[in-house]
Amino acid sequence: MTTTGSTSGPSPKNIPNETFRPFKPKSPPAWLGPSLLMAKIIAQSAECAPFPHVQGAFGTIVVVLETIEKVKNNRDDLEELCGDVIEIMKILQGQVSSHGTTAAVKFKSVCEEFESVLQDVLKELQKLQESPRGLCGHVKRMVKSRSTADKISEYQRRVQALCLNLKLMAAVDTNFQVHKIDRTLTALAPNLHVPQVAQSINTCPLPSRIFQGRQTILAKMHQYFAEDLMKQHIYVLYGLGGAGKTQIALRFIMDSATKFSDIFLIDTSTAETIDAGLKSIANRKQVGDTAQDALDWLCSNKNGWLLFFDNADDPQIDLHNFLPPCIHGNILITSRNPQLRGYGAYSLVSDMEETDAVELLLSSAAPLEVTLENRDTAFDIVKVLCYLPLAIVQAGAYILRSGSLKNYLTLYNSNQEQLLKERPTQSHGNYAWTVYTTWQLSFNQLSQPAAMLLQLCSLLHHEGISESMFKDASLYKPQTSGPSMEELEMPHQFLSQFLHNGIWDSLQFCNVTNEIQAYSLINFDATRNLFSIHPLVHNWSRNTLTHVGLYHSCMASIVGMSIDQIPEEDIELASISLLPHIYPLLRGDHLVTPDFRAHYGRVLYYGGKYTEASKLLADVAEKQRKLNGDDHPQTLLALENLALTFHSLGQFNEAAELQSKVLAKRQRDLGEGHQDTVLAMNNLALTYRWLGRYKEAEELQILTLEKQRKIKSVDHSTTLHAMHDLALISRSRGKFRVAEELQVLILEKRTAKFGVDHPSTLQAMGHLARTYHYLGRSKEAEKFQIVVLEKRRKVLGENHPDSLRALKHLALTYDNLSEFEKAAPLQIMAIEMLSKILGENHPDTLLSQNSLAQIYCGVGQLQDALKLQSMVLDKWRSISGPDDPNTLHAVSNLAVIYQNLGQLQEAEKLQSLLFEKRNEVLGRDHPDTLHTMYNLATCYQQSGQLHKAMELQSVTLEEQSKVIGEKHPETLRTMNSLASIFWDLGQLKEAEELQMKRKLTTNTPGEF
Repeated sequence: MTTTGSTSGPSPKNIPNETFRPFKPKSPPAWLGPSLLMAKIIAQSAECAPFPHVQGAFGTIVVVLETIEKVKNNRDDLEELCGDVIEIMKILQGQVSSHGTTAAVKFKSVCEEFESVLQDVLKELQKLQESPRGLCGHVKRMVKSRSTADKISEYQRRVQALCLNLKLMAAVDTNFQVHKIDRTLTALAPNLHVPQVAQSINTCPLPSRIFQGRQTILAKMHQYFAEDLMKQHIYVLYGLGGAGKTQIALRFIMDSATKFSDIFLIDTSTAETIDAGLKSIANRKQVGDTAQDALDWLCSNKNGWLLFFDNADDPQIDLHNFLPPCIHGNILITSRNPQLRGYGAYSLVSDMEETDAVELLLSSAAPLEVTLENRDTAFDIVKVLCYLPLAIVQAGAYILRSGSLKNYLTLYNSNQEQLLKERPTQSHGNYAWTVYTTWQLSFNQLSQPAAMLLQLCSLLHHEGISESMFKDASLYKPQTSGPSMEELEMPHQFLSQFLHNGIWDSLQFCNVTNEIQAYSLINFDATRNLFSIHPLVHNWSRNTLTHVGLYHSCMASIVGMSIDQIPEEDIELASISLLPHIYPLLRGDHLVTPDFRAHYGRVLYYGGKYTEASKLLADVAEKQRKLNGDDHPQTLLALENLALTFHSLGQFNEAAELQSKVLAKRQRDLGEGHQDTVLAMNNLALTYRWLGRYKEAEELQILTLEKQRKIKSVDHSTTLHAMHDLALISRSRGKFRVAEELQVLILEKRTAKFGVDHPSTLQAMGHLARTYHYLGRSKEAEKFQIVVLEKRRKVLGENHPDSLRALKHLALTYDNLSEFEKAAPLQIMAIEMLSKILGENHPDTLLSQNSLAQIYCGVGQLQDALKLQSMVLDKWRSISGPDDPNTLHAVSNLAVIYQNLGQLQEAEKLQSLLFEKRNEVLGRDHPDTLHTMYNLATCYQQSGQLHKAMELQSVTLEEQSKVIGEKHPETLRTMNSLASIFWDLGQLKEAEELQMKRKLTTNTPGEF
């Protein structure tokens, strides 16, 4: 093999032509000279401006470029690195031609960090080896290294962002002429692209360094301003002070600065500042010196300017007078006044998304270590701050100063007002006010009626505030048994401001609420016709009260006066909306008269809060007794209301005792025919029903209905209520058809009067469904119960006791239909919620557990059924006694479980005892007694006592056919059982005849 020279290694001809480049020294590239000169000029110019850090950064660039210029070999390998450095330098140069004095401080940190990177680059250059290959490898390693590449990329990104930010700063006169630098650079490096700056920019601060989130609003704004609308673009950001409207606007402007030829910021807080801002535009554009000159110039200029009206909060300023009357241009408005939405597109700026709020808090509190524990604590903090940006930033500043994230919540709970008033010494933006002071400024602009309305509303719940509450209160007439005129003087004076000739003036109320809405201190939901207040504003407004007790008494009286006007048939529906407002008014030691406290107790009762109602009404009864004596009508009314809560809590003996006393005193003082006496009779009859005293209950309720028909009309709500209660008692006595007839009539009348969604209508529908259940018409019951459950959840809420009763009744119907997979989860849910709301020992909870034990038995989970039913029986015995109907029902269920387990002796013993008690208390013809007879007969059959079984089951069938009818499922079941007994006895003819009769009755084949 021959060689062409002594050099070892592969020959050049073996290397691909496209990769072989012989080393040749190169002259400096064309871009290097102008770039070096540009860096020197900027560095020298910066000496005359308030930017020493710019001089430092560009001085380092000069050194770097001079070093590169001295490198004689393989300079192409440096172009990738130098390209990045020069690009950043060009961007920085753009800032020199557009900076304002406020940019100096904000620009300092990036320049210093950029200088630090350049120093690292310089060190690498100084280490370059003389060898071309060494040079190439070292530079490439340095350029490609992750740390250097990442730094250059990061600083390039940050400087480009600052380029957009700094365009918003006003150009200032300095000791050097920037435009001369621009011309010099253009002459030296005509091919260099220098970022263009908007031609004219008013002083405009940057968005906060810790700006977070709001991407949905920003995306909507970008899309809107990008559309060709063939008209002026106007976008309004409105919302509560401190919600971050201006920050969103500044962020949008920063991100979109290159899209606008000019950006003008106008302080819109007063008409004077608007006029001054427009004059500034006219002066800057040298088109005149008046606001009209500026508007004329804007109308004539179609280059895509942006006019930013910030803080257009004063509702007395007609902003239309300051808008350029043309069909081009872009206008951005921030305001607390929602009425400005009418100018164009808009976004409500309210609370932040939770994750964004957490990031804002952690950024505000930096350099706090971001651990999982700290992040969880941050979630808790932003939640109590209601995700309001300004409150979060203030909290972050305090945490930064104190160094403790964990202690903030504890401090906030006891020092909320102080913390939300405190202005941070180190801020992240230019906002001058704290959370509380920004709202105080708005509050100071309100008229006296508006300010008082806001403060009174701060004593209610922050949501669900209605005009009707105040309107109804204005209709209240002082009563001899109620508060005196002196006690109601302040409420009357306040409400009189909304009366015209003694009639409620909704327009005046609307004017006042609009005044408050103009500052976003209150919000209005037109769909629900309700007002709400931001929770933090709500707390702040309450803290503005100097006479808390006086205002509290006033608002408590207004609510009491309002409740007094609610008709009895509407009180349950009204209680759902009133309930949240009752709790704050009952807190503390502020005066609420006994009469109005009784009204509050009614709201609690109908709202399903029986325990709270019981405590309040017991207190009312005691106060009335001390004030008026034992026999006073107000004392008796308080005792009657208290008895109703005892009844709803399942304390039937206590309820009966009170109701008997009230009835006796009313019969003595008012007579048998008085409305109050009749109502007392009605209440006592219902309690007798729950105590199992069915006969007494029926006699008393029949008398009640007769008297009610005489006092009121047949269709009056109180008459229908008495009829409804008689139907319940009739059903408890086994008179299912009587109950059905009454309930069908009640449902028709209530539907016609109140509509299908009214609680009274749903009550009638639910009880009719239960009667269908007892009549064996479970499919009809199911249809009604599904409707009742859905509507009660919608009207009353999922956790209202009536909703939970509907849930357990539907589950019971599914159980009767043997649809156990539907029944079990519903009943379990009902038990969990009833236990939580009414208690584990409440009758409704225990009845649901009874039903669940039956379901377990139906699906063969006999041990679970036995355990649950035994527990329920023990509770019934201890709470209600051994002879209570519910106790006996639990005994019946337990006996059936024993029977299914094959423990026939235990089952027979229980069933025999149960038959004796039910026969004695209810009578032989009661459906519950007949049910027990059936179970006892099947027990006899299973244990081989066939003749006893036949005799008892024959009697059962005969009685059931009379009482509940031959087609009732329980009658048919008894028929099938008796045929089975005949079969076991060998009496085949009797068995076949009975089965044929059953088949003809139901078209159903025999089952045995």
